[in-house]
Amino acid sequence: MSCRVVVLLSGRGSNFQAIVEAALPIEIVAVISNRPQAAGLAFAREHGLKTVALDHTVHTEREAFDAQLADEIERHQPDLVVLAGYMRILSPAFIKRFEGRLLNIHPSLLPMFPGLKTHERALAEGVKIHGCTVHFVTAQLDHGPIVIQAAVPVRADDTTITLATRVLAQEHQIYPQAIRWFAEGKLVNNGGCVNLKGDLTSQSVLSTGA
Repeated sequence: MSCRVVVLLSGRGSNFQAIVEAALPIEIVAVISNRPQAAGLAFAREHGLKTVALDHTVHTEREAFDAQLADEIERHQPDLVVLAGYMRILSPAFIKRFEGRLLNIHPSLLPMFPGLKTHERALAEGVKIHGCTVHFVTAQLDHGPIVIQAAVPVRADDTTITLATRVLAQEHQIYPQAIRWFAEGKLVNNGGCVNLKGDLTSQSVLSTGA
């Protein structure tokens, strides 16, 4: 039986597209967006996937929208919920409901540079290595057990655009890999440190990009 996946997105969903094109051992049972005009929904429909648009602007409270979103997700009975460019902070009650089966990708080497403008901040700090992280979501923003990371060198002539482009290429590699590991039951959470089954080191879940 394949792993049932619900994807949440807010925009074009380039990571979602990479997931679809990776031919993973999963069944994407729904693609849900908080923005009815999100380009990712159009891509999903083109590929015959079920789409749901839930406009968050009709709710005055975050918790009310998240409760509606959680109920919609549960209708599809997912094994995994994947955040693919979902641009809203999730409420603690929502996260608790899907704890252990909620994945996110962030464009930095967490715990460095949580939040927004990660590439701009990396360049301002003068770091020599930047990258991206797939992690399980917890109530602490952009934290949670790390599944896999990809690192790219920061070049002397980098701009936020050139750096972001190289990081995004790595995102498209490691997010499908993390989902594959989850679907195949290979991820083990050892007290907040995620390893591959049978491997007690974290090196097995480190990817280095160019």
